Amino acid sequence: MIRAKKSLGQNFLIDKNILEKIVNAADIENKTILEIGPGTGNLTSYILKRKPKKIFVIEKDNQLSNDLMKKFNNKISIINEDILKIDETRMFDNKVTVFGNLPYNISTEILNKWIINLKDNFWFECLVLMFQKEVADRIIAECNTSNYGRLSIISNWKLNIKKICDVKPEAFSPRPKINSSLLFFLPKKNFVKIKDPSNLEKITRIFFNQRRKMLKKPFNQLFNGDHRVLDKLKIKLTMRPQNVNLETYYKLACEYENLRG
Repeated sequence: MIRAKKSLGQNFLIDKNILEKIVNAADIENKTILEIGPGTGNLTSYILKRKPKKIFVIEKDNQLSNDLMKKFNNKISIINEDILKIDETRMFDNKVTVFGNLPYNISTEILNKWIINLKDNFWFECLVLMFQKEVADRIIAECNTSNYGRLSIISNWKLNIKKICDVKPEAFSPRPKINSSLLFFLPKKNFVKIKDPSNLEKITRIFFNQRRKMLKKPFNQLFNGDHRVLDKLKIKLTMRPQNVNLETYYKLACEYENLRG
């Protein structure tokens, strides 16, 4: 019997209805698929039934990688590596469809890495990813809500995101103590061009460092009180970070880059 490793954030998906919902979320037939954290291969089996062109799976756990090799033989290509240390942009000749029951302890780190490293030519067609529900709520949060913050702003920069469904703990083995959510990500055709994504990270970090305070202090820290930026983007210093919409944050990052030359 395979025991899930808490250190790797392993919770294996076993609910057949949820597995069906996942594979129904994207076009699989004759596509190149990348699955993150396949675990015992439950989702992998469902993907294979949909006749993909090729399946790559990334599994860090050595024992699980060996078990997957025995179970699927040459039907899948197994990459026994740490997802955080892989450069996906160099792995594939064509765009891939990505599925992932992401380890909860590094899910935001994985998503953040992908978005910050995204070039204008996306390496994937879409992402179908499972998150802890409270993380998913922050990803899809809208302006003027308590969940809206850095993760919402960075995630929605180049991607359109929608929730497919919430998932109860009993869909997994072992059962996590929290609910999960399945999200679908599709690349945007048009988005604000920011030269260095780290500037968006910096701006959101400084603005949300004290999310309940007004914008005056973080704005002055970043823009030296330049009122031309305020007027151009129609920002009031009495606003709070959660009152500034997505597009304005992206434009703020561009203004910050212009200021720095």
